[in-house]
Amino acid sequence: MSDFLASVERRAYKQALFAVRDGEAALDIVQDSMLKLAEKYGNKPAGELPMLFQRILQNTIRDFYRRQKVRSMWTTLFSAFSSSDDEDADLLETLEVEQGSYSPTTPHGSLEQTQVLAIIEEGIKRLPPRQREAFLMRYWEDMDIAETAAAMGCSEGSVKTHCSRATHSLATALKAKGVEL
Repeated sequence: MSDFLASVERRAYKQALFAVRDGEAALDIVQDSMLKLAEKYGNKPAGELPMLFQRILQNTIRDFYRRQKVRSMWTTLFSAFSSSDDEDADLLETLEVEQGSYSPTTPHGSLEQTQVLAIIEEGIKRLPPRQREAFLMRYWEDMDIAETAAAMGCSEGSVKTHCSRATHSLATALKAKGVEL
């Protein structure tokens, strides 16, 4: 269980960060999701953990939004007292590089890769929630269509549609910035 949680913690954090756009809330969401997985499904086989964890993570994100909606009714009057969080750390740079992935060898290549990753990250943030959820599960978590559909609680056709729309949106964003992959 601990090996699985260690392997998904950074990606889960980034996924939650894209969804809620608040670093501290994203950490809380990931921690809550990991605790729920360990408490309720600690005896499940390792092969079932990725899908279970994704489902728990997405439900925890939805719960966060539900709580925010209720809180916002009461905190609107106190908005002048809220402070803005400074999120200056780029977590894409801290992710481990997979075997065989592109790694630039020149400073120019590193700069280009950083700029492209920033454009992609901004594009992911702008995706509608269901498209972002499907895209991240399919291409970041490397889940197949059936697993993604089960984790999202929708049909396989919906997953394909959400992923297609997300990739077209990201491709358009890259093309608008002059990036050809």
